[in-house]
Amino acid sequence: MADVPLMHLQTFVYSPPPGLPEPLHADADLLAFDKPAGLLTVPGRDPERADCLETRVKAAWPGALLVHRLDMATSGVIVFARNRRAQRHLGLQFERRIARKTYLARVLGAPAADSGVVDLPIAADWERRPLQKICGETGRPSRTRWRVVERRADASLMALRPFTGRSHQLRVHLAEIGLPILGDEFYAPAEALAGVPRLMLHAARLALRRPADGSWIILRAPRPTSFA
Repeated sequence: MADVPLMHLQTFVYSPPPGLPEPLHADADLLAFDKPAGLLTVPGRDPERADCLETRVKAAWPGALLVHRLDMATSGVIVFARNRRAQRHLGLQFERRIARKTYLARVLGAPAADSGVVDLPIAADWERRPLQKICGETGRPSRTRWRVVERRADASLMALRPFTGRSHQLRVHLAEIGLPILGDEFYAPAEALAGVPRLMLHAARLALRRPADGSWIILRAPRPTSFA
């Protein structure tokens, strides 16, 4: 796994894209958005990182409540609840792994197989925070299923389904099996960063049960043009 570029962490300037995208879905219980890459889900610790998706959603939809998060560099489907009952219902779906998440990732190189599962424990790398690492002693069970969507010698497209929700799980698992995500400044080598405009990780699909009646709803965010 590549060493983190510590200089990047020290010099990073938060400059999120402006505006709030139109909701992918809106009803009495939930809101869904396609979060752009580069925008925090919740406020950062520093005042200059106060702008975030949660703040923008609440300004447009008073009373909206956070349910889950996406990393700043990751784009795609994210949901908010519109009342406390719905927040509890949706939150339990993530906690109990009822929610079904599918991501797209453009990775360096091409896997030998067409599909597979990564089952490796993940722990915080306290000496290099906020990084995570594979650790058989202190890591928490972490499992990711993957399949090839588009195979290319230089950069393949993969669909990922995480069965657990560890911090940086997809990024760590793919880097560990030799398929680092393009644009990943934490875990990918230098050749995976050249000419790449962003982290090539996108939350493409999210299936949930509606709080009102338990029926399934499938939310989709289109593949970003940058993934081409």
